[in-house]
Amino acid sequence: MDTRVLGRSDLEVSALGLGCMGLSHGYGPAVDEHDGLTLIRAAVEQGVTFFDTAEVYGPYVNEELVGRALAPVRDDVVIATKFGFAIEGAQGGLDSRPEHIRQALDASLQRLGTDRVDLLYQHRVDPGVPIEDVAGTVGELIPAGKVAHFGLSEAGADTIRRAHAVQPVTALQSEYSLWWREPESQILPVLEELGIGFVPFSPLGKGFLTGTIDTSTTFADDDLRGTLPRFDAQARQANQTLVDLLSTVAARTCATPAQVALAWLLAQKPWIVPIPGTTKVHRLTENLAAGELTLTTQELDDLGRAAAAVPIHGDRYPEQLQRHIDR
Repeated sequence: MDTRVLGRSDLEVSALGLGCMGLSHGYGPAVDEHDGLTLIRAAVEQGVTFFDTAEVYGPYVNEELVGRALAPVRDDVVIATKFGFAIEGAQGGLDSRPEHIRQALDASLQRLGTDRVDLLYQHRVDPGVPIEDVAGTVGELIPAGKVAHFGLSEAGADTIRRAHAVQPVTALQSEYSLWWREPESQILPVLEELGIGFVPFSPLGKGFLTGTIDTSTTFADDDLRGTLPRFDAQARQANQTLVDLLSTVAARTCATPAQVALAWLLAQKPWIVPIPGTTKVHRLTENLAAGELTLTTQELDDLGRAAAAVPIHGDRYPEQLQRHIDR
């Protein structure tokens, strides 16, 4: 597994990380603990050193699973987690008050079974707390040894600049893939200017770009995709054009649609580190093989242009979740 450095920091990680959320949260029933441990440890064996979790995943149980799985190799891996939601008594609300950040971090450290978080993200920008206060609080936790690096998630360009002026931001985590390219217009130029790494979540479009989801697919009651406009049956049918495009390129390159989608993403910038998630070891192996797939400049340009010409149907989130996205 090749490695990459996030921006101009000293944080070196595997070129592909593992998003661990789906093992406990968001995409149907949580996996059996044994299966979760097996998958995370299989990722380690295949060269992954970058693992992403959050207190809200579960909530709480995903951090516990990640901590147990990585305990034997703790000093050889990078663990990223997130704060920013008011979970107890007000699930779904935001809370990035300095005192809550400190409390959330201490609880995360206990669940992860570690003495420091390698990369601590604000999960969503809290409009009720100045980002300077958030950055300053994390900045105080770094010399204390509890945090190594500061990150933001789904933050807009202005917020990124303001935070970075107080405490250098190592990485931004936001959605980015061939079917969500909004970061290209404003976010990527700011990250490149400031030397901030980019960690795309949902790099496979929450599974859609793998080609395993079609109009006949049904989602469990606790699968968030059942609530997303982009995943209603009509949108899936319309968006199939993008999957067909990936399948055509995949057939030419002896790869899978998922591998082509990830290889395209890796080729955009050397400081981009996608974190695809999965619950299956064979899919993990498939995803990681994307790091060995090299698309030619012509193939990348052709794919990017063709994908941009496909009109994507459906919003990313329903209206009540859109309010948590910083612009």
